[in-house]
Amino acid sequence: MNTSRGYIQIFSDGACSGNPGPGGWGSVVLLPNDKVVELGAGDRATTNNRMEMKASIEALRYVSDIPGPVHFYTDSTYVIRGITQWIFGWKKRGWKTAEGAEVSNRDLWEELGQLVQARGAGNKVDWRYSRGHIGIPGNERCDRIAVAFSQNEYVNLYSGSLENYPINILEIPKDFSLPEMKSPTEKKAAFSYISSIGGIVYRHKDWPSCQKRVSGQSGAKFKKSTSAQDELEILKSWGLPATTAIKEG
Repeated sequence: MNTSRGYIQIFSDGACSGNPGPGGWGSVVLLPNDKVVELGAGDRATTNNRMEMKASIEALRYVSDIPGPVHFYTDSTYVIRGITQWIFGWKKRGWKTAEGAEVSNRDLWEELGQLVQARGAGNKVDWRYSRGHIGIPGNERCDRIAVAFSQNEYVNLYSGSLENYPINILEIPKDFSLPEMKSPTEKKAAFSYISSIGGIVYRHKDWPSCQKRVSGQSGAKFKKSTSAQDELEILKSWGLPATTAIKEG
């Protein structure tokens, strides 16, 4: 491949409505020969972190056979810290967190780790933080692609020359260092995950079991609850009576 630059530039982003809920991801890839390729897709039952990871995975998969270092811009500190810091400890502990819990999204972390490792030292991925929603063109375009797919809308993905690309992807953040980690804040634990398909409601103990039921099901509704009362409020928001029988999933 004849090249005019010595590196690959990538922007990526993920979006999710509900978290868990319908999601989408988008990536913009600038190849060394000044070709721009947009990538994206949606998932009807997912999480924001999974969409952020999927955007990174698919972009790196697309350039897996193209040599050169990668300048990778993402607004996901979860992805950057996970792939550059946390993943090494997870592997040593047999994919357990420091607290002994199973690592969330292990399937995607393994995929991402393999793609990064396969590039080798001469083609390494340089992960760069791009704060979202501050007007960085590449990030904003990825966000629009991700949100559109999350809403099941048609997206016209560009593939062509940089010269004809209407977005200034060469405008990059001046500071791409990671922000300091925020102090841990208390997060309400899930009491259950509720799903409804055709008015038949199931209670699930965790998100993967809920996702398995609703994935690919048209009209499926699902949400995390934080208490028994919250379950009733969810049923009410779905137009179902509080007396609706809830099956154990």
